[in-house]
Amino acid sequence: MISSQIIKTSIEELKTISKIDMAVWDLEGKIVVATFESEDITPALITGFAESPADSQVIGVHHLMKVLDEDEVLFILDAKGTSEDTYMIGKIAVCQLQNLIIAYKERYDRNNFFQNLLLDNMLLVDIYNRAKKLHIEVAVPRAVFLIETDKEKDSTAMELLNGMFTSPVGDYITSVDESNVILIKALMPEDEYDRLDQIAHTIVDMMNMEAMLNVRVSYGTIVEELKDVSKSYKEAKMALDVGKIFYAEKKVTAYNTLGIGRLIYQLPINLCKIFIDEIFGENVPSELDDETLTTINKFFENNLNVSETSRQLFVHRNTLVYRIEKLEKSTGLDIRTFDDALTFKIALMVVNYMKYLNSLDY
Repeated sequence: MISSQIIKTSIEELKTISKIDMAVWDLEGKIVVATFESEDITPALITGFAESPADSQVIGVHHLMKVLDEDEVLFILDAKGTSEDTYMIGKIAVCQLQNLIIAYKERYDRNNFFQNLLLDNMLLVDIYNRAKKLHIEVAVPRAVFLIETDKEKDSTAMELLNGMFTSPVGDYITSVDESNVILIKALMPEDEYDRLDQIAHTIVDMMNMEAMLNVRVSYGTIVEELKDVSKSYKEAKMALDVGKIFYAEKKVTAYNTLGIGRLIYQLPINLCKIFIDEIFGENVPSELDDETLTTINKFFENNLNVSETSRQLFVHRNTLVYRIEKLEKSTGLDIRTFDDALTFKIALMVVNYMKYLNSLDY
């Protein structure tokens, strides 16, 4: 429903332009907004006119007109004046209010439509019927972006996104919970995943630069039909979770680049426990210090190259070897060999996944 503030702004602007005083009443005879004070019009007159079949009525200097929404009376507009232009200005005001009502109603309906679409709450036939009614293109490539924000700051993120992406080009912004904002992005047929990655990084940079928001962005695969938008949304949700568990240092996570994280994310917890017990026994490396983690990650980044890793860490080669050997003593795995490095990398990801699952229990 259109807000009283929007009605107030519209009427005041028309008064400034036309010099005609106007008032808007609700169906109970209460004033929504007025640019003049009047005792001539009573609530009883308003309710009586609202229930009558007439579209307009003149009472003294007051020109009463109905503001409709699909033949349903929503408000009564009162244009006050004796000039010949009063009635015309009143009709213009009625037309403007009715157009605003339609626009805001459509905006609300579109938001409701996309929320139900994302959550799979609609039958296929309803998707196409409602899309046609809301003038939403069906056969357009789209991808869903999920922007995770702080709960108290999601309105700011929503405002920024509304400034970056607009519905006239087919982009829609909504939310289905308190902490995530959803962007349904319309794409060109030639757009590839590098374009999605560029959009995601632009969102992260803009949020940080414009509002000092530290956000994480994930996105699903490109879908060609409106009915498959929910698929891209589910993929974006998985990508966000997988990114937080296994790739915490990344601000952008794409569903099509999750790698082994996607596989581990779908493992049952009992299978994870069996695997960890088999690899580490009682020596599960659940809490590695920052120095050890930095060493391991840098060692893996440099493809198990001791010399290059020591150079990038600014430590002596022997110091690095000492750290690796210390890790070998505690875990039984020598990450200088490919097989042990691969096992340790997967096991560490499984441990992080188990910690994540345990955190959900509380």
